[in-house]
Amino acid sequence: MSHQATKISIVTEKLNEPQIEQLIEQAGAKGYTVFEGSGKGSHGVRAGSRPSVVGAFALVKIEVIVADRETADAIVEQVASTYFNNYSGIVYTEAVEILRLEKF
Repeated sequence: MSHQATKISIVTEKLNEPQIEQLIEQAGAKGYTVFEGSGKGSHGVRAGSRPSVVGAFALVKIEVIVADRETADAIVEQVASTYFNNYSGIVYTEAVEILRLEKF
């Protein structure tokens, strides 16, 4: 039987990763997944295939699934207000169905 949950996707600069992971954990999420990234947006092109002068400016995508919408909203608001005024990035949520509610 599946259950409703919320997936949060955060795309930001790698240098923000440790602090965002800590924020996610403090909000009560049980885990997250990090992907290396590349792309193009309002801050220009971030190529993943060529070495960057400063690796901290590379992109990462952090995904976390939480069982309740209140936790998701808290994480989204905290990330956006803390990091996206000074750093490039986006955050979005999706409704998802999960099978093992106790994991989230």
